[in-house]
Amino acid sequence: MAFTRRKEKDESPKQPYTKSTFVVQIIMTILAALFLAPIFIVINYSFKTKKELYLNSPLSLPESFNFDNYKKAFDKLNMVTTFSNTLLYTVISVLILALLCGLTAWAIARCKHKFFKFCYIYFIVGILIPYQALFLPIYIIGFNLKLTNTGYGIIFMYIATTISFGVFLMTSFMSTVPLELEEAARIDGCSIIRTYFSVVFPLLKPAMATLIIMQSFQIWNDYLLASLYVSKKQLKTLTVAIQSLFSAQTSDYTTAMAAIVISVLPIAILFISLQKYFIKGMTVGAVKG
Repeated sequence: MAFTRRKEKDESPKQPYTKSTFVVQIIMTILAALFLAPIFIVINYSFKTKKELYLNSPLSLPESFNFDNYKKAFDKLNMVTTFSNTLLYTVISVLILALLCGLTAWAIARCKHKFFKFCYIYFIVGILIPYQALFLPIYIIGFNLKLTNTGYGIIFMYIATTISFGVFLMTSFMSTVPLELEEAARIDGCSIIRTYFSVVFPLLKPAMATLIIMQSFQIWNDYLLASLYVSKKQLKTLTVAIQSLFSAQTSDYTTAMAAIVISVLPIAILFISLQKYFIKGMTVGAVKG
């Protein structure tokens, strides 16, 4: 019986390899090469000397792998401090965002009162207004509340400026969570808090992974808000420190490229670790029913 099924599966008609498929593959290969070329150039430059940078082609390989650029990046950017600050701001902000967005989206999706509908519209409006256009009032509020030049101040601002998108994303995904599971948990005597963390929260892994990746990427690479809110050297982020290597007087491109490679690694590792949940989270919430 198993042999018959296997034979039927093997004899299933295969899709013919047409000219249009070949053209699509060629186009996708060219696009992939165009996207990978800047990444290759950055990594390639990070191992070159200054002489090779100006004399050789951007695509030419270095004569030898020069790790001095990475050592210079650690020294010039005070990498231990800036990297730790960026990691701390990102982790705390994303964890609080995941908790707040999940709870808020659950309340909006399950409660049919007009107040919660108004809250949902309020968060949607927050997405439509970019926080870059609100820099002046954001800074005034932060300055009056004594949040500038403080670690908790910039974390608070990251949460305030990104929570709208997080609530929108989680609310869209929340519609796919079966309501019957929550009703069964309540019948068994679970409280509201336990129902969320024991029943609902485990089902939100794809959406949570999507939220964590997207918000981590945004906060980790943020320059505008970090440069606006923090001026103390001991509180600066990695992105702000890297910008100092691109000055009008002198530019140390090889060291800057090495610093960029170092800054990209944590986000790349995070994306690879949560990739399967990220893809599912981007597609499940888009289709209802």
